[in-house]
Parts: sequence; structure tokens; C-alpha cells
Amino acid sequence: MTHAPVAPPLSPPGPRNRYPGELLLRFRGAFLGFMAAAVAEYGPVVGFNLAGARWAIVNDPELIRDILVTHQRSFAKGRALERAQRVVGTGLLTSEGEFHLRQRRLAQPAFHRDRIAAYAEQMVVLATRTAHGWRDGATVDMHEEMMHLTLAVVSKTLFDANVDAESDEIGAAVTTVLESFALIMLPFPGLIERLPLPFARRFRKARARLDETIYGIIAARRASGEDRGDLLSMLLHATDAEGDGTGMSDRQLRDEVLTIFLAGHPEVAARLQAEVDALGHAPTVADLPRLGYTRQVVAETIRLYPPAYAIGAPVNSTRSGPSSRTSRLARARAFALRPAHGLRMVLHQRAASSSVSP
Repeated sequence: MTHAPVAPPLSPPGPRNRYPGELLLRFRGAFLGFMAAAVAEYGPVVGFNLAGARWAIVNDPELIRDILVTHQRSFAKGRALERAQRVVGTGLLTSEGEFHLRQRRLAQPAFHRDRIAAYAEQMVVLATRTAHGWRDGATVDMHEEMMHLTLAVVSKTLFDANVDAESDEIGAAVTTVLESFALIMLPFPGLIERLPLPFARRFRKARARLDETIYGIIAARRASGEDRGDLLSMLLHATDAEGDGTGMSDRQLRDEVLTIFLAGHPEVAARLQAEVDALGHAPTVADLPRLGYTRQVVAETIRLYPPAYAIGAPVNSTRSGPSSRTSRLARARAFALRPAHGLRMVLHQRAASSSVSP
């Protein structure tokens, strides 16, 4: 399906406070519900004032592509990713500008097609091992099982390491760090993080536990100089041939690794299972062309329940202006209560039709 480009008005329509602080309460209380309701009532581009700044919700695929791809240099990463640096550092997810480009060049070989195929083989082995550990009629905690499987996959593909003995402890640390993202979004996160409060202590302890594991593996691998064919080996041996010729520091390696460490209907399930069973063996990368329905189910699941369903993109005033369509959104700063804060863009997209048809 093609979408006709939307030309946003100079001042996008949107909700207003009926009493002081109403929009802030709705925004903080039910973020996704607030966005969905605003788009349903006002259309694909919604503007509103919140916390002294002008915000816009963009729900049009063409405009989202303009912002994130075509004219991405005209926009910065949002406050959430900026604050996330307190947890994951300046990895590919949170870095910007020339440093981001350098990190991309260094990391790119690790995601070569042949390397991805090798990672996939390990994923199949570990997933099969997990499934074989289940018994008919038994009750399993799927959250716990998937956490253990994810840790096993990440540890094997990232470090070529086995952390089964530590999986409970590391899993608990990962959960605590992820739950602490609400902490870093509060005002003065650096101060709050240092306070002798229970949740702040849990966050510091969990982050230190993950750092201990990651830095320990990095130090051991540097000392051995061994290339095990995993992601860490690729990052350790990568050099910036187009830049200064150097590689990543231990801190940069830690940030990239931690970023990755932390990155149905019955008839659908039956059809999906039948397609996989028809292979006659555990699926591999080579089987992907034969798993068309499986690919559709995965794509539809991610579309309906995206891990990152919203992205902030403040206008970057140091860059040249965006396209004529997105420049109208940029000029909405003139309508902000405090224009210096720039325009905050919240991107939320849902396709008009489903790609899965049972």
C-alpha cells in the first residue's frame, strides 16, 4: 500500500489543557494511549504544548522517513536516548554525529552476512536445547525461560562464553537496569542516582554487576589476543581505516556490548508450526526462503508490539533545514511557550493493513 505524503500545517492541531497540567498528567499516565487518542482525533500530525515546549506526534510513514532517514542530520536523538547514556554509555544507540559514524564503521564488519549466519547457527542450537528441556504437561515461566535463552544467545554470540552458572544473577541485574530507566527520566538523574535510596542502590549495584562481567571478558580477550569469531572479537580487532586508524577503547567496547546485551491466534500458531515442521529439522539461515509465513508472523508481531514504539527527535538547530514538509514542523517552534527548547517529535507508526492473513 502506498501513502500519499502529508503536508503538516504550520501549527498542527492538537489537544489543549482544560486545566493546568492536564496534558502532562495524561502524557505521563498513559503515554501510548495518549498518542493513539490524539492521532485518532486530530490526524497523522498532532501538535501540543507540554512542559514549556512545543511537541508533535508524527504518524505518517513518509514524514517519519523524512525525519529518520532522508533528513536525519536535521534532527537530534531525543531526551530518552540522551538520558540512556547513564546506563548504556555512548554506544550506537545513543551516540550522534561524527562519533556515531565512526562507531558504525568499526562495528559494521561484525554484522556481515556470513557473521550473521554464524550467530544464527548458535541461536538455533541454544533454542533447541531450551525447547528440549521442556516436558509435556509441565508449567514453565516463559519470562524466565526467555530471559535465560536470551542471555545464553547474547553471551555465546557476543563473547563466545557460557554464563549458565551466572544466568540468574546476571538476569536479575539486567531486569533491574531495565526497570531503572524510569529513574533516569526524572529531573536531575545524576543527583537522584547518587542518593542513598533503595531503588538507586539497586540500580548502582546492578550496573556494577554487568560492568564487572563485561569488563572482565574484555580484559581476558585483550590479554589472549584470540579471535573466536564472535562479535567481541570483531569489535576488538576493528580499526577505523577511514578515520584515525585506531580501534575502540575498553569503555567504547563496554558501551557497545551493553547496548546489545540490554537491545496469537490459534490458527496462526498452527500454520506457523506446520511450516516449521515441514522442514524436517531445526531451522537455519538457509531455510529462511522457505519460511515465508514465519517471516510474516514475526514482522507483524514487531509491527503491533514494537520494542521501541516511539522515538524522540528534537530539531537540530545547528544543521541545515529539513525538507519543505518537515520544515513546517520545525517552524512550529515559533508556537512553543519556550522556543529555545525546540520541537519535540514523537514518532509512532502503525501500518494501515496487516501483513499476516491466516
